[in-house]
Amino acid sequence: MLKTALLSVALIALAPGAVLSDPIGQKGVAPYVTHFVFRPVTSIDIPGLGTATALEAVGTTQNMKGEKMLDKMSAHCAAVNIASGDKKYIDGACVLVDSDGDKIFSTFDTRDIDKTQANFDCGTHIITGGTGKYEGISGKEPFNCKNMPALGGAGGLTAMDIEHNTAWEINKTGRSMSEPAKEQPANKEPAGK
Repeated sequence: MLKTALLSVALIALAPGAVLSDPIGQKGVAPYVTHFVFRPVTSIDIPGLGTATALEAVGTTQNMKGEKMLDKMSAHCAAVNIASGDKKYIDGACVLVDSDGDKIFSTFDTRDIDKTQANFDCGTHIITGGTGKYEGISGKEPFNCKNMPALGGAGGLTAMDIEHNTAWEINKTGRSMSEPAKEQPANKEPAGK
């Protein structure tokens, strides 16, 4: 009994991350929705020519399968909404933050549509990196946009649910698993040795 207790204490002391953390895995697919409120920050509006509106969006995420990955995270995005002639798109970037303060960063483009996923026809996020447990993360997130009822009050606030179908992987070497490894230069000894 004493031996088991000492072994348990040693394991917790030597490997707290392995024993106490809730692992998210190294690769997966996670369907989730972000419940957003959008706020226009500034705008350029030239009647008959076009508009450009800087947007800020904040919200929270919900994993649609009840899994830990991409669930209960805060979301904060900056974007630009362009409408000029037949050009209408939104580009931007987002950060998701979990309860531990670890972050996932992504960019998005509403012109980048994944035609293999017909239900996700609003654009695509590209996960470019993360911190903490998400260090080395990369991935692709096709998404769809569901307008919500208009918000009351002034300020031009709008609400939208953005549903994502995320394929992600974490590779601590800092490159996507789909990228080939770069050749490392050979170590050269200093001259005169």
